[in-house]
Amino acid sequence: MAEVIELRAGDYRARIDLTGAGLQSLTCAGRDLVWPYTRDSGPVAFQGQVLAPWPNRVGGGRYSFAGQDYRLEVNNEATGTAIHGLVYDREWSPVAVTDSAVTLRLDFDGTTGFPFPLELSLTYALSDTGLTVTTGATNSGSGPAPFGLGFHPYLTLGEPVSELAARGEVDLEITADSHLPVDANKLPTGPPEPVEGDEKDFRSPGRALGETVLDHAFTDLSRDGDGRAWVRLIGPEHRVEMWCDASFTWFQVFSSDHLSGSAFRANLAAEPMTCPPNALATGEGLIVLEPGESTEHTFGITTSARG
Repeated sequence: MAEVIELRAGDYRARIDLTGAGLQSLTCAGRDLVWPYTRDSGPVAFQGQVLAPWPNRVGGGRYSFAGQDYRLEVNNEATGTAIHGLVYDREWSPVAVTDSAVTLRLDFDGTTGFPFPLELSLTYALSDTGLTVTTGATNSGSGPAPFGLGFHPYLTLGEPVSELAARGEVDLEITADSHLPVDANKLPTGPPEPVEGDEKDFRSPGRALGETVLDHAFTDLSRDGDGRAWVRLIGPEHRVEMWCDASFTWFQVFSSDHLSGSAFRANLAAEPMTCPPNALATGEGLIVLEPGESTEHTFGITTSARG
């Protein structure tokens, strides 16, 4: 079985990794739209990964659900948190493959720290307008299950964002009215706050990214007539755009300042999430699936000329 599935439609091409169901690459007319990786080179810093059954982080790896206390493995020592779920290193199985789309499945049996079995499906579909990603999750257990979902692509303009920003050639748009204040461990310290008057105000039509450092969760998302919220990374010639449907109520946006070497401030992580950081512990925005109940979530990535 191939380890990577290649998709094509119009000018778009994608590579999908069966390990973690990761988005290895996405291009349009040969131009990278996301920071690419291969099995030999990555993924680095969760690039292209699926974040389930929770996105972002859980403080101390501790949470309670339905009257029981649970402990997850802390896999981010710097913040003492459990980050980005449990499926990014699992092998997914292709159940339907065409030239332009693939559907993958994972029967997740649960772990000691998360003993809630789930059936997960993930469809990557290319068209001549870009990539659409649809995820389904079904509770295959006998009791209620907590669930959250996110994704971790890094949008790229083909040249380090830091260099473009130094020349004043990169703008950012985030269609969100609020951001979440966090502490040094990136855990929430209070309710969302308005971006109005704040350096994190990147609402339409966007503004220069400059030297602004971002590793923040945004919410109160403004949506277009199709119900989509957007993050747009805008370069001198083109823009790379991520959208999400109404089931995603948060964007985490990370300017890669904590990465080292050539990855430092080179790309912009735009992460659609169904819940905020620490949701397993706080319950904020957490989806609770009853036995046999399902949920579905869709986002996409496209590109266009700078207008």
